[in-house]
Amino acid sequence: MSAESDSKTGSRPAPRETGRRVLEIEGRALADLLERLDESFDRAVELLLSCSGRVIVTGMGKSGIIAQKIAATLSSTGRPAYFMHPAEAVHGDLGMLVSGDLLIALSNSGETSEIVRLLELVRRLGARIVALSGDPDSSLARHADVNLHVGVNEEACGMDLVPTASTTAALAMGDALALAVFEQRGFSTADFARYHPGGRLSRKLQLVRDRMHAGESVPRVLESATMEEAIREMDLKKIGMTCVVDARGRLRGVLTDGDLRRRMLRSSRPMDGHAADGMTSDPVTIAEDALASAALKLMEERQITSLPVVGPQGLLAGVIQIHDLWRTELF
Repeated sequence: MSAESDSKTGSRPAPRETGRRVLEIEGRALADLLERLDESFDRAVELLLSCSGRVIVTGMGKSGIIAQKIAATLSSTGRPAYFMHPAEAVHGDLGMLVSGDLLIALSNSGETSEIVRLLELVRRLGARIVALSGDPDSSLARHADVNLHVGVNEEACGMDLVPTASTTAALAMGDALALAVFEQRGFSTADFARYHPGGRLSRKLQLVRDRMHAGESVPRVLESATMEEAIREMDLKKIGMTCVVDARGRLRGVLTDGDLRRRMLRSSRPMDGHAADGMTSDPVTIAEDALASAALKLMEERQITSLPVVGPQGLLAGVIQIHDLWRTELF
């Protein structure tokens, strides 16, 4: 190795120092965004909420990659969005934009030629524009309905050239927009689960109704059923308990293996009477639209293995077992 190479190698910072510098610069970029957040952000969210058409997100180069992620985040949180490549837009793809649509355009300089060329065309189509630009005086910022200033003081690379802090800032602002719209729309856990049907996230978002025993598989007897009838139902359904309901199907209590053991110890004639006489009349229950993970947590905390699932007016909807939830790998 030459002396020149040794000199160059010796002048390089340790990898950890580079990593720390990059994270510090990008952290400051995000802190600066927080300081600049103002009513423009509120207006951008209002435009997203009131948009009667589609949301199209565009950007060139690294900004285009961030635009694709923003579109994906908006879609996954209930506001359908699509990525449009700005260079392809002027060669036909602009046909995806119509009046009533909203364009979110990303450009750090605000002067990216492919983006600037779109602005007048988009205006003629009657679409609205939300800009994420690094220069509030740029062409993009001036032609947008709302401009969100995502500029940074420096990039994280030593030459201040590689898009790093600027793309981090744009990505964070996109996340902030998506989640603000998400919360303003009252997007529920059930809604979120519907948009994420696969993988571990889907399992964590499963609802009780997706995992419970329902219909004929639910052990149930009337309050007036004999103890023998209740035990036969428990033996048939093999869940270790039976729900006790009234004539309208409303849950009145549960009769478990534990209830039967205690009745046998306390009574000389345990088989006398009705199911209502031996049941626990105030059982722990859960709603069918609750998260399955919440049911698992409740059963572990209360040290029980089954939960009656109730619907409107206290009607029995099903039963959920702890073993079924363990098998789903909820956590």
